[in-house]
Amino acid sequence: MFLLPRRASSALLKTAGLSTRFPLFIRSISNSSTSLSHTLPKEDGRISMSPSRPKRIVVAITGATGVALGIRILQILKALSVETHLIISKWGAATMKYETDWQPHDVAALATKTYSVRDVSACISSGSFQHDGMIVAPCSMKSLAAIRIGFTEDLITRAADVSIKENRKLLLVTRETPLSTIHLENMLFLSKIGVMIFPPVPAFYTRPKSMDDILEQSAGRILDCFGIHSDTFPRWEGIKSK
Repeated sequence: MFLLPRRASSALLKTAGLSTRFPLFIRSISNSSTSLSHTLPKEDGRISMSPSRPKRIVVAITGATGVALGIRILQILKALSVETHLIISKWGAATMKYETDWQPHDVAALATKTYSVRDVSACISSGSFQHDGMIVAPCSMKSLAAIRIGFTEDLITRAADVSIKENRKLLLVTRETPLSTIHLENMLFLSKIGVMIFPPVPAFYTRPKSMDDILEQSAGRILDCFGIHSDTFPRWEGIKSK
């Protein structure tokens, strides 16, 4: 709103014939002593250089199959002393109990801090909370759709929405098969705005001998996307003669 100087605004209102219709308003303008000017101090003791913070990753686990992948990512990040902020959805917790021997409180112990999925007021819901990226592993098609349209009904979708608007890395381990046109269009839309889409496709050239081998390769490649290097899986070194 454009503000006129006190005397000028009063004179203008009188000229317009408004002084007789709104006398109290004119008097308040004329008698106001409030100044809009602000004098900056020559020195501000409140400003200081903050110490460097540790690497910080937000991890979310939703209700798609493949919860073990999210758990393995948390284990690796903890071993590498990376600060993690964890959210587990209601169905993520239910799937965890069905697919693994882990309990939600045991998984929460792997993270630096854990939040309720209903706590949309948590610090990670704000753009002022700085982090180095967010991983949703696994990412259900419901969560994918909500993130695509900005439907921030819970902390997972809100934190993902904030990551997008703040231009921070967001990686979705999308898990569904077969994929419908709706799923593909949602992933394409998010990919076009910079979100990384990472279906957990196993690398058969490593000749995995167990589920753990598949988890290690997928978890390691996901962390590669955030510049976090781990030597927990074999990397491609070209075709070797037997």
